[in-house]
Amino acid sequence: MSKSGKKPEGVEAHYNTLIQPVITEKSTIAAENNQVVFMTPLEATKPEISEAVEALFKVKVKAVNTLRVKGKTKQFRGRPYTRSTVKKAIVTLEEGHAIDVTTGL
Repeated sequence: MSKSGKKPEGVEAHYNTLIQPVITEKSTIAAENNQVVFMTPLEATKPEISEAVEALFKVKVKAVNTLRVKGKTKQFRGRPYTRSTVKKAIVTLEEGHAIDVTTGL
């Protein structure tokens, strides 16, 4: 949300919905099955994520699955801290569509 309390509209809202792509070994294997993984805000819904991917990458989305990863309690130099809770979206694309997340927008 912006400082005025209103939700952003248009392209800005799409950029706020998809924070960053997740590039891990598991997400690379998922790319072989026409799936792309994105980090999203905790408040983002499946329809919002689907709309943002279709608008920004000009592809057709087949399905969106989301999961919340709880923040772990860790230690750094003996001092405890907690990682942030994040939401991941696994976006399945229609056949014939692809996104190359390594090139950026």
